[in-house]
Amino acid sequence: MIYPFVILCSLLSGVTASPLAPTQTPGLSVPIRKFVSVTSGHNLVNTGRSRAQSFRDRAASKRTSSTKRQEVPVVNEIITYIAEITVGTDNQTFHLLVDTGSSNTWIGANSSYAYVPSSSSVWTDDIVIVDYGSGYFFGYEYYDTVALSNDLVIKNQSIGVADFQQGFTSMDGILGIGPVALTDGTILGDLAPVTTVPTVSDNLFTEGIISAEVVGIAFVPTTGAADEPEGELIFGDVEDSSKYTGQITYTQKETDYWGITQSISYSGIEIMASAVGVVDTGTTLNYMPTDAFNAYINSTGGIFDEATGLYEITEEQYDALDDLVFTIGGTDFPLTSNAQIWPRTLNANIGGEEGKIYLAAVATDPVEDLNFINGYVFLERYFSVFDNTNSRVGFAATAYTNATTN
Repeated sequence: MIYPFVILCSLLSGVTASPLAPTQTPGLSVPIRKFVSVTSGHNLVNTGRSRAQSFRDRAASKRTSSTKRQEVPVVNEIITYIAEITVGTDNQTFHLLVDTGSSNTWIGANSSYAYVPSSSSVWTDDIVIVDYGSGYFFGYEYYDTVALSNDLVIKNQSIGVADFQQGFTSMDGILGIGPVALTDGTILGDLAPVTTVPTVSDNLFTEGIISAEVVGIAFVPTTGAADEPEGELIFGDVEDSSKYTGQITYTQKETDYWGITQSISYSGIEIMASAVGVVDTGTTLNYMPTDAFNAYINSTGGIFDEATGLYEITEEQYDALDDLVFTIGGTDFPLTSNAQIWPRTLNANIGGEEGKIYLAAVATDPVEDLNFINGYVFLERYFSVFDNTNSRVGFAATAYTNATTN
């Protein structure tokens, strides 16, 4: 994946685009650990652009009715959030990257932790292939018991077991929490009974473990400190979570991905009219349409930095930054000046210089249904909710919305 992130705001007044959810049992949480790695800024930018292109390719294949798979690069080259799961009756442990941009769950990326079938394992004799653009895996489908925590145990989960993979490091596979439509075409073989595969969220709901098919995600800004807080996944009811403040604003889900409609303003001027794009934990930076990005850069005074592939601003320009405002579901979600920049403690991780200030935004070519990507830079500042039951996406402020961690 790329660097996951959040946003800023005072207490939010929620604008709900769909009826209130019924009373539910409390949500069940899964801790997710953060890993920081080293790459170049150009890799960071290019991987995000490859992921965006893969989103476009899938949308194009859908319009032409051609075969579609999840052609999405998933590796966040700087920050990765990992969930620890166990599989089988003998509780084999695997560390999986959390991804909202894909929906298959698979293991076997790390040959040191090979899957060994147990008494609960059922081999389907079907092939699983998922192409992520900058990586892919090929393997075989099993059904097995999968435990995300002591309270979140799925008795009959489809998993891919990699026979070959490329592009995945520091992880054992993927925990896909995207919409189920993204599994379409990933299972091949004469015995393959359906075109889609129930996700972990689908099965938690179907097996009655959670009362609504909802996942909440709480990320925190990355500082590089040894004791910085970790993230958390919440399955089921998120309405009473301590991970956010104020109310959750919901908006209708768009496209096969976790897509939303939003507009973007800077310094009180709209730079992107209302358009459809994607919210993605697998993308580090915020990607804006070229025209909107150019308007933003012209207003901030950013200068392209060859070493990182990002735009650099001076300390004086940083002090003069206005809020970058994302309007979603009738509510403004501003990114403060601090939330708009790359964490300075991680400059060396992208080939940057100590003390310099880089804007954490990139241009992308807009197309139908993919005009922007709100990546980790946005998501680390806001609590996000992915609600399959009501086909909606929600956001709320957190304790980190206005933090000056960068």
